[in-house]
Amino acid sequence: MKINRSQHIFSFFVLLFIVACSTKKNTFVSRNYHALTTKYNVLYNGGVAFDKGIADINTKSKNNFWKRLPVEKMEMSDGSILDTAKNANFDLAETKATKGIQKHSMNIGGKEYNYQTDEAYLMLGKARYYGQRFVPALDAFNYILYKYPNSSKIHEAKIWREKTNMRLGNEALAIKNLSKLLKDFKLNKQLVANANAVLAEAFLNLEEKDSAVVKLQVAEKATKINTEKARYRFILGQLYEELGKRELALSSYQSVIDMNRKADREYRIQAYARKAQLFDFQNGDKAQITKMFAQLVENRENRPFLDLIYHQMGVFYDKSNDIELALKNYNLSLKKVKDNTYLAASNYRNIGNMYFKSTNFPLAAKYYDSTLVKLDKKTREFAQIEKVRKNLDDVIKYDALAVTNDSILKVVSLSETDRIIYFGKYIDELKKKEEKQALLVKKQQEAIKNFEHSGNSDLPGTTLLNTKTAVRTLPKLDSGSSTSSTFYFYNPTTVAFGQLEFKKNWGKRNPNGFWRMKTSSANSTTDTPLSDATPLQVTTKTIDKPDDKYSVDYYLNQIPSDKKVLDSINQIRNFAFYQLGIIYKEKFKEYALATAKLEKILEQNPEEKLVLPTMYNLYKIYQITDATKATAMKNRIVSQYPGSRYAQIISNTDTNSSNPETPEKIYNQFYKLFQEQQFVEVLEKLNTAIIQFSGDEILPKMELLRANTQAKLFGLEAYKKALEEVAEQYSNSEEGKQAQEILNNQIPILEKMEFSLAAKSWKILFKVGLKTDSLTQETQAKIKKFIEDEKISNHSYSYDVYTDKENFIVIHNIKSEAYANDIINYMTVNKQYTINQPAIVISSDNYKIVQIKKNLDRYLASKKQ
Repeated sequence: MKINRSQHIFSFFVLLFIVACSTKKNTFVSRNYHALTTKYNVLYNGGVAFDKGIADINTKSKNNFWKRLPVEKMEMSDGSILDTAKNANFDLAETKATKGIQKHSMNIGGKEYNYQTDEAYLMLGKARYYGQRFVPALDAFNYILYKYPNSSKIHEAKIWREKTNMRLGNEALAIKNLSKLLKDFKLNKQLVANANAVLAEAFLNLEEKDSAVVKLQVAEKATKINTEKARYRFILGQLYEELGKRELALSSYQSVIDMNRKADREYRIQAYARKAQLFDFQNGDKAQITKMFAQLVENRENRPFLDLIYHQMGVFYDKSNDIELALKNYNLSLKKVKDNTYLAASNYRNIGNMYFKSTNFPLAAKYYDSTLVKLDKKTREFAQIEKVRKNLDDVIKYDALAVTNDSILKVVSLSETDRIIYFGKYIDELKKKEEKQALLVKKQQEAIKNFEHSGNSDLPGTTLLNTKTAVRTLPKLDSGSSTSSTFYFYNPTTVAFGQLEFKKNWGKRNPNGFWRMKTSSANSTTDTPLSDATPLQVTTKTIDKPDDKYSVDYYLNQIPSDKKVLDSINQIRNFAFYQLGIIYKEKFKEYALATAKLEKILEQNPEEKLVLPTMYNLYKIYQITDATKATAMKNRIVSQYPGSRYAQIISNTDTNSSNPETPEKIYNQFYKLFQEQQFVEVLEKLNTAIIQFSGDEILPKMELLRANTQAKLFGLEAYKKALEEVAEQYSNSEEGKQAQEILNNQIPILEKMEFSLAAKSWKILFKVGLKTDSLTQETQAKIKKFIEDEKISNHSYSYDVYTDKENFIVIHNIKSEAYANDIINYMTVNKQYTINQPAIVISSDNYKIVQIKKNLDRYLASKKQ
């Protein structure tokens, strides 16, 4: 057979390819073939994917500048199924590296002849590292160190191994190995930078900030990558701040700014913000900072960062006490915020703080609500703001109560003429306000019509105002505003004066044709002319006319005049002032606000029970704010209330060292008696102690214990009433909140409980008196003897308190009503067990209801029926 030349050539190349593809023959062709294929095919494609993955990290990973930045920019995975930190590019790089190792490794006789395999392992380890699979990554780096000790990548592999050790929590090992590497070998500058950066992060993980600063300084000087240099400088500034080195921190931030376009604009803007935060408000040049902010806002390239710039301007003006500019810039920042939720939360929080300081608590509460929506619920900051927000609920409630009742009492104190003038002004203002609303509605309606005529059917953002605003409460007193010049018959003040003069001359007359006739049957019930001193009575008539709110009489008729009602309003106002004073003092440390509220109480004819606690709390505040006033208040308490516990406390005659009976110890004694069912004794002692410890922190606990004791003696209705008092008087305390929770959740359930015919277990009751009474002891002895002599299994007896006068000896665990009656008959027949008291048979469930509601008489009556 004749073979042509082309077939020879083809066979030669096939043979050459087969020989070259072999990974088991150490030939020049095989080595170079596999090395070149690994480098220009596998590693090249893997390197492209790896670079894309790094670019994705730099793009997608957001720096949280509110905290200290990590040295390496990489978001750690939370391990969840929905975790988005994983990157497909690193998976591809790992696949390519694995392919290079599996197909092109020339491990012959325990020696690797493909000089690109070590780089494949290095890429494999890096891909696994960024994929956050640190244990497999460590295996890859260790394999290089074990199999390729002469590799050109050996030092880089060591650095990556220690980075991985650090991620696995082995910071001490990483520090030891990297320190040895830097000491034993002379590395190029970039490797020195990388090694020191890893060391810095390891030291930061161990909270050794000084050591971290030293290593980060070396890394910053050695690195040739501007992004890394800017990051390291910024972190150094943060560390100097934490270490209290303000000047060094400012220098570091300025070095970031001086990099200009070499640094990412994000770092530069944040550096400006940090400089503003470190500004010296006592000695610094405020004009310079203002100019800096103005230049940043004017620079078009800074538009993506205007939210942060405006926020920092708000902080600057806030600290400068320029409230108006601070509020303006916080709101501008909120308008510019896009996806920075913490920045938005910071704006809301700071605005809330501003309104809080100005005592506008309702508005502060709204901004705190917005803050909490933006914050992570797991953070400490969330818990702190949530606590303040909850406290504000009480402030808002009592502030509204105080303002309303104070306003009513101020109106009551006015003369009739002043009342007319006051309400006349209010009505004029009301009319002006509603005229403006009506005009606005009219303009909006015209705009809608014009818009519809133009061919469009929708007008986005248009909201019609509701002008049907009903005024049903007394308006707040306001010394400002003046009456409008309206026509006589429409001027409410003039009309009211005319009505008043008519009543003075003619009395109250019905509008009929014979109003002048005193003896007319149509005459009013009162014919005597009214004087200026005649109080206006509260009327209960309903005014149905739509224009009644423009009548002065509409408001005059709502003013209370009954002394009991006015005293009640005054008591409620004083109680609200007291609660506000305690909240400001204890929870917010706002001593000026607390002082103003508490001092006001003493001027407003308070109840006796409020006087001493108010004076004592003022004394405690004066000890902090004014020593002279503290001494005066101390003398006042001691002289007016010498026997009170407060006088003993402030005179140091009742300290814990001289008197072991502390409030806590006394409360524990009472609680022990409560557990022993000594309810009558507990109630007597509590009534005395509550007076003795008036105003003490232990008081809410004692009040709640008294409520529970009253429940045991007097039943559900008494319990409910006592809880309502605790919830009202101590609403800020845990006990007050607990009482309110019981009222909301448990009391309604207990009230619905009714007697039932169905039963699984029964009891026999014998009425007795106190436990020490001879009749009680005799009854108890006979029941005990009956159970022991008859050897009735599973039966027991107890002494149960029912009221403060009546109690029960109870036989338990009886299976049926018939069996209970048999026991009663047997005890009656046998004189040794006979008890001269009628026995009561009752189911266990019904007995619970009897004890809760104290309604045994009702049960017996229903049983007879």
